[in-house]
Amino acid sequence: MPEIWRPRVRPRMLRRGEARRVETEPPELSMDPRASAKVVAPVEESVVNAGIYRHGHRIDRPATLTDAYQRLRQRPETMAWIGLYRPAEEQLLTAGEQFGLHPLAVEDAIVAHQRPKIERYGETLFVVLRAARYLDDVEEVDFAEVHAFVGPNFVLTVRHGEAPHLAGVRRRMEADPELLARGPEAVLYGILDAVVDGYAPVVAGLQNDIDEIETEVFDRDPKVSRRIYELSREVIAFQRATRPLLDILASLEAGFDKYGTDEELRRYLGDVVDHAVVAAERVDGFRQTLSDILTLNATLVSQAQNEEVRQLTVASYAQNEEIKKVSAWAAILFAPTIVGTVYGMNFKHMPELHWVVGYPFALALMLSVSVLLYRVFKHRGWL
Repeated sequence: MPEIWRPRVRPRMLRRGEARRVETEPPELSMDPRASAKVVAPVEESVVNAGIYRHGHRIDRPATLTDAYQRLRQRPETMAWIGLYRPAEEQLLTAGEQFGLHPLAVEDAIVAHQRPKIERYGETLFVVLRAARYLDDVEEVDFAEVHAFVGPNFVLTVRHGEAPHLAGVRRRMEADPELLARGPEAVLYGILDAVVDGYAPVVAGLQNDIDEIETEVFDRDPKVSRRIYELSREVIAFQRATRPLLDILASLEAGFDKYGTDEELRRYLGDVVDHAVVAAERVDGFRQTLSDILTLNATLVSQAQNEEVRQLTVASYAQNEEIKKVSAWAAILFAPTIVGTVYGMNFKHMPELHWVVGYPFALALMLSVSVLLYRVFKHRGWL
């Protein structure tokens, strides 16, 4: 048996909250399948669902990747659709070896945390999509990855995360054998449609959050700035999921004629494009709206701060006025006190002690100084 190719290990960035999930989830459920190196699950445990189809009808339910591959070889006119959920590295290596997947595509599926993209390796398409769902209880957007290998007679999906639930896509496709009979491209359409349809509740949830934030901004909620920042990050992450999807759909449309895509599938894909464009435009609008709200909030905060400063200034001015009045009256009363203190020394040889007009003179001096100080302070506006 030939040696199995092993991908080069590349460093990855942790997403927000990923460390917490790694602590609470079993190793085989982490976003990076290589985290389960010590506990490698059997191949069949990662196979969520698998089917062999002929003319749009399921004719077999293989339990493992090996079974699906062998039965596909035995029946060349059939199509295999295999769904994997958070598989381990060894499981994806096995799939890559059996179905002839390109090593670089397998490496991307192992490492995960890829940007949405579409790549063609010979007759196999490798598509990376970012699905999203809105969590009402915590008012957050949860993102997940879906990797799809679309070959001439097989579709292999690798799901890293809870959304979207591809079981619903399978039920929908199996309920329409005519559509499913159009082959792997029809399955890819179903997956794209499910991902794009999943954006609608997220758009509605974000719109509701933005409406709440607008109310909080005008209510001067002190926590609104942090919520605007967190929601802006979610909108940017959502934008990174929707914008590249338009390029993926455009690339598929560009290859319609070259690869002879069925006319009916072209119409279905056009519908997906319309919904994706609407979602992308709404997300772009959310980002601009949040930017405007952040600017408005900063303006309102600045106005509130200016009002507080103004009030402090008015209070400080009033206080200064009172201090000036108190100081002025203290100076007026202090001058007679000095005169009275001098004449109250009672030294034996003070010249004014035996002066006949000494007492009236002292009183006149006190009154004159007081009147002079009063007029000076009054002129300066202190009184």
